[in-house]
Amino acid sequence: MTPSSRNVSVLCPVVVAVALSAAGCGGGDGGRAAQARQAGDRALPAGTGYTSDQLRQALASEYVGYRRAGEPDSGEYGSLKGIQNFAQLQRQVTFDKPECADATGVGIVGDPELRTVPAALSTFAKGTGQSAATTLMAVPASAAERHVRVRVPGKCKRFRTKVGGRWSDHEVLESGGGGLGMGSRTVGVATTSGGSAVKTWYVVLRGRGYLATVSLYGPTVTRTEAEQLARQTYDHAERILP
Repeated sequence: MTPSSRNVSVLCPVVVAVALSAAGCGGGDGGRAAQARQAGDRALPAGTGYTSDQLRQALASEYVGYRRAGEPDSGEYGSLKGIQNFAQLQRQVTFDKPECADATGVGIVGDPELRTVPAALSTFAKGTGQSAATTLMAVPASAAERHVRVRVPGKCKRFRTKVGGRWSDHEVLESGGGGLGMGSRTVGVATTSGGSAVKTWYVVLRGRGYLATVSLYGPTVTRTEAEQLARQTYDHAERILP
């Protein structure tokens, strides 16, 4: 599914960052994925020690109640198909408060320091209209800490976005630090557009030499479920990575 054909009535790229821009786009293009993995294996920024293949192997392969949507993608972060799709779709979004464009975690996608780091991404689906995505990135501790410390500004607790001629309203449900991994933060956003209402929960956490993100999207998703997935993601990565 391409970004142009995705239903944008709930403006998925704004509130779920990587997850929904990647959902359904992980399969196929094996040659390109292999090239991306090789690039990620060669590009090891100072202060990091994991290759994209190692991170791919460290992704959890299953979560209870979810099915994996295609094979994981790996390589340089900016080369991942989901990230590229997100960047393309983001250009179609207009914010009523431009300063809030990075408020819900989207700033990670646009961080130039992360563009070439080794990374791996996997997406999952559950029932109808619920999806999740997990990403592992090999980053220096300073970059990981910087993204964990991000907080939503007060003026961005409510904002609006437009795709085409359609406006959607977003409300930050809760945000702040957490105790997952070596430090974490969680932010939730409720989105309404016409008669549609969805929620997104986004967790960022630090591990040993990597940054992990978990995005959970659907009409009834909760912070508890998002943080459970994040905890499983961290525990699995810690068992696999040397």
